[in-house]
Amino acid sequence: MNKFLVLVVEDDAPVRNLITTTLKAHDYRYLTAENGENAILQVTSHNPDVILLDLGLPDMDGVEVIKRIRTWSNTPIIVISARSEDTDKIDALDAGADDYLTKPFSVEELLARLRVTQRHFALMKQEKENDTFENGDLRIDYAAGCAWLAGEELHLTPIEYKLLCILSRNMGKVLTHTYITQQIWGSSWENDVASLRVFMATLRRKLESGPEAKQYIQTHIGIGYRMLRVE
Repeated sequence: MNKFLVLVVEDDAPVRNLITTTLKAHDYRYLTAENGENAILQVTSHNPDVILLDLGLPDMDGVEVIKRIRTWSNTPIIVISARSEDTDKIDALDAGADDYLTKPFSVEELLARLRVTQRHFALMKQEKENDTFENGDLRIDYAAGCAWLAGEELHLTPIEYKLLCILSRNMGKVLTHTYITQQIWGSSWENDVASLRVFMATLRRKLESGPEAKQYIQTHIGIGYRMLRVE
């Protein structure tokens, strides 16, 4: 039995049954909640490893659930919602969601998102032990403030290094433009977002140059960026 515990917050019975049947078939442990208040109670009582959250709940909006959980918990939250507008995704991600899956979805994609979350969970445990990060050929020593790619030290500007650290510490999570610019500059004006695109482009050239280069950073157009797991 998979030790990973998943909380499924979904008021639509057919969708909830589809998700729980999929989890059971792949040996995940799971709990269910049909509204926001019960979801919050389940999180405080059982401390799940990941939350699958619908936004359209009967008692409160899912974004409010995210905000309330984030006041005390960093448990990964994957939103599963029929809302497909970028503004809805941005609102959920800015509130503290880690990922966003739009209905209708395939069970294969859901399982893939869960595997990414599990790898991120394992990586966070490793970082707590040694305060270093490794992903493919990329290695970061947070204590030393240095990064290497394929054994060669990366010559990064302070902002490029800070961007790399923010992305790596949130690997697998989509970070919005607002979140990143607030972390870098403490604000999120239009000029900050424009500067972010420039710095991200130079960082990607240093990480992903050459015909054999692997992709470390994924752009989510109109939303933000995510660091990918590289094998």
